[in-house]
Amino acid sequence: MNYVHKELAAGKWNQLSFAEQMANIGSEVERTISWKAKGRQDYSERAFERAIELLDLTIADARNRKRLKELCRVREVLADTFAFDNIYQSTPESWQRYFRCFLVAVRGKS
Repeated sequence: MNYVHKELAAGKWNQLSFAEQMANIGSEVERTISWKAKGRQDYSERAFERAIELLDLTIADARNRKRLKELCRVREVLADTFAFDNIYQSTPESWQRYFRCFLVAVRGKS
């Protein structure tokens, strides 16, 4: 597979805590939302692809086995929101709320 995040895919991603992984995914989702609001669908799609790539790396991380159901559901609903028909009726705000707790957790550690 041709990764955008080559260093992370090579193993660095698995050195991050779960909260750090999710906060990074949230940053890409935030970029997806921001670029879409600015009318830059091309940039939005690239940010979404990066978010999915990071989410796939998180799903593949053996430490997250117990979270697999949630992670796969997040992937399903993210794809539905940004690439399909949004049958789950997610909103940018709901995604921002979901990922915000991980960002707060990571910032609280520093």
